[in-house]
Amino acid sequence: MDIVDIDRIIEMAWEDRTPFEAILFQFGKTESEVIAIMRANLKRSSFNLWRKRVNSGVSQKHLMKRNADITRFKCALQRNITHNKISKR
Repeated sequence: MDIVDIDRIIEMAWEDRTPFEAILFQFGKTESEVIAIMRANLKRSSFNLWRKRVNSGVSQKHLMKRNADITRFKCALQRNITHNKISKR
């Protein structure tokens, strides 16, 4: 994987509303692989904070914990194709 993909995976994993299933769909990385990427690329304290938040119930990283009204992976402000970057307003 190149640095752009790793950076995007970290960004998606850091967002509370982006489920692990979206990362699996887009990059083919399972939850355990995402955790390994986060562990390898974040400072230990940042990784520990992220894991604590993901497992606390506040985060909606798992589809089973999400509100059933949320049916899509991306924000309405995101572009359709290019690297899912938020378009300029």
